[in-house]
Amino acid sequence: MNLYAIRAIYKFEMARTWRTLMQSIIAPVISTSLYFVVFGAAIGSRIKEVDGISYGAFIVPGLIMLSLLSQSISNASFGIYFPRFTGTIYELLSAPVSYLEIVVSYVGAAATKSILLGLIILASAGLFVPLQVQHPLWMILFLVLTAVTFSLFGFIIGIWADSFEKLQLVPLLIVTPLTFLGGSFYAVNMLPPFWKVVTLFNPIVYLVSGFRWSFYGIADVHVGVSLGMTAVFLAVFLAIVAWIFKTGYRLKS
Repeated sequence: MNLYAIRAIYKFEMARTWRTLMQSIIAPVISTSLYFVVFGAAIGSRIKEVDGISYGAFIVPGLIMLSLLSQSISNASFGIYFPRFTGTIYELLSAPVSYLEIVVSYVGAAATKSILLGLIILASAGLFVPLQVQHPLWMILFLVLTAVTFSLFGFIIGIWADSFEKLQLVPLLIVTPLTFLGGSFYAVNMLPPFWKVVTLFNPIVYLVSGFRWSFYGIADVHVGVSLGMTAVFLAVFLAIVAWIFKTGYRLKS
């Protein structure tokens, strides 16, 4: 494996983050903090506790997951789309760099940015609500797996998209609504029986539930199921990326 190539692409992508610090880090942290203020104050004044956890603390894992998903997709999709847009992708494809090294570089950089952002938001949340992390290793595991999985998803979107507008299409119209409806701001057991069943078809429920369990030991679905669903998403996205490079989909034309 060409570690020099991986390191070069990775450092280039990370350097872009520091050049756009306001957009990449500060803006998402501020917007998430506003969620704490609005939801924690407005709804928290009416809903004191959920499953024995104060409402402000209860929504922290969901808000971190919301930022993690959106930023993982955004970072990875833009990272691979921009070389396609400028035409430099052909230089990369003709270089002595394997497809695996390209994916590891771009996805690794995108996941690193998202994990860093998630940890900053977690630290910021401690300023608003009392936090506890009962299973820190599981929390890190879910954080890393989710960041890598949805960075792969963003990589796929970046190759599929043929305009800047399409880069935002899937995150805005699909991922963000599913996250809001995936138990980020409420417990699934609070819903009527019919909607409880419907909600379980939302894949984001399993990610939020597993991540929340690592904080408070409570979950809407068993943590093993959450981990299994995350692994399924990872396997599916890996298979799609492998197919893209095997067929040259939107890379060689």
